[in-house]
Amino acid sequence: IEYATTAESSAIQFLTPEQTLGKEHPYLFTQCQPIHTRSLFPCQDSPSVKIAYSANIRVPKPLTALMSAIATGSRVDGDSTVFSFEQATTIPSYLVALVVGNLATAKISDRCAVWSEPENIDACAWEFAEMETTLQVAEELITPYLWGRYDLLVLPPSFPFGGMENPCLTFVTPTLLAGDRSLTDVIAHEIAHSWSGNLVTAKNWEHFWLNEGWTTYFERRIVARLSGEDARQLGMSLGHKSLSNDITLYGSDNQLTALIPDLSGVNPDDAYSRVPYEKGSLLIYHLEQVLGPVVWNHISKMYIREFSGCSIGSGDFYDFLKRYVRHYLDEAGERKLDAVDWDSWFKKPGMPPVTFQFDTSPQKASIDLAERWWVARDSANAPSDLAAEQFEALSTQQKVLFLSVLGDKGALPRSLLQELERVYGLSAVRNCEVRFGWLHLALKNGYEAVFGATALMLGEQGRMKYTRPLYRALASCGEQGRELAVNTLEAHRGFYHPICLRLVASDLGL
Repeated sequence: IEYATTAESSAIQFLTPEQTLGKEHPYLFTQCQPIHTRSLFPCQDSPSVKIAYSANIRVPKPLTALMSAIATGSRVDGDSTVFSFEQATTIPSYLVALVVGNLATAKISDRCAVWSEPENIDACAWEFAEMETTLQVAEELITPYLWGRYDLLVLPPSFPFGGMENPCLTFVTPTLLAGDRSLTDVIAHEIAHSWSGNLVTAKNWEHFWLNEGWTTYFERRIVARLSGEDARQLGMSLGHKSLSNDITLYGSDNQLTALIPDLSGVNPDDAYSRVPYEKGSLLIYHLEQVLGPVVWNHISKMYIREFSGCSIGSGDFYDFLKRYVRHYLDEAGERKLDAVDWDSWFKKPGMPPVTFQFDTSPQKASIDLAERWWVARDSANAPSDLAAEQFEALSTQQKVLFLSVLGDKGALPRSLLQELERVYGLSAVRNCEVRFGWLHLALKNGYEAVFGATALMLGEQGRMKYTRPLYRALASCGEQGRELAVNTLEAHRGFYHPICLRLVASDLGL
């Protein structure tokens, strides 16, 4: 079959040399999830169908091609280089990935390497130097890693996601380059996808939580092994808050907030939210609490072994649990499983049917600091005990929680926002999670002084976790804010990925 893509092929973003770090060569990358592989090549573009593939990619010198597969060789052909790949493990079509650019690599271990543009390779190699350790922890918690290699590609800043779990070659955003390895939890998430999502795959996008809920659960267990249970508890608390925010945004009676939504006639991109991630992981965490961690650890491994290589639905997961409990546990275990409100978990919109109490000890420093700022909100200057050193001593997650807790207390006066900026310099911090949290808080309170910093961040990166909420918040800041949002989007129309561009334009009603 002979075929060609077009400029409108939604899976592909072509970058001009000016949009790269090196400014010398063009760049191409694909993003096929959820339903964009059909714009790349003819296929059965459904996660219910799994394929193996091989490919020969011809690119002009000196560019390099990489794919979500094992490289099997390369050869020079005149002014071109032909790179060959094979993915012998069957995968759903959305995991086919291709990148072409001026790329350099740094070895992390015998099976792990980092790729990026040459100008960035040293920073990337340092930031992600612990990949092999994270992968080993994942293997201990789940099952042996089956994909051969685990390489990481740091893409240009227009990449619309934090990471994409392409087998053998995870794509990640450069917004993770905080300079202190504080944002590498995303790598734990993408590594966990090597089992949940890539080996055990949701059969369609209505059951997407089987990919992302399990992966978020595994991610936080990996983080707990690496950084302690406090980090896991804090992550779950922040995740619960992000779930609540998204359900508020969509509406608590919106069926898209059900764990298994009805996507008839709905583009899966339009249904994207934190619901499958956080509500799904909370269900898994709830089952861990109901059956006990020792039992659940064994169930997790058995689940991966049972369905490895398969595409499944939520009913398959439920039936597996019933079989396991009936075979391995007593009648008390069966009663515990039967007591779970499965209908509400799976089908009802809104927050989960269970109230969660997370360990508050890792939250205390953030909550206390937010309370002191709140008490001082009418003061002309920040009290002397609110020095920058206290804020800097917090972890990234604790800083994000501080901003969230402070924002939840009520309307913040301009004087307090000015002092936050003066003491902490939040508009210029390198850490994108903290900078985003600050800008979103400030915009929510109509603080026009951050308009410039917001437009700057919107032009520096295209990660939808940041761009969509910032555009919405900016547009809600009166006529001036909306005008800046529309003008900023227009100025960067050629920079954003097609998926991001379409969704932001929809958010703004354009």
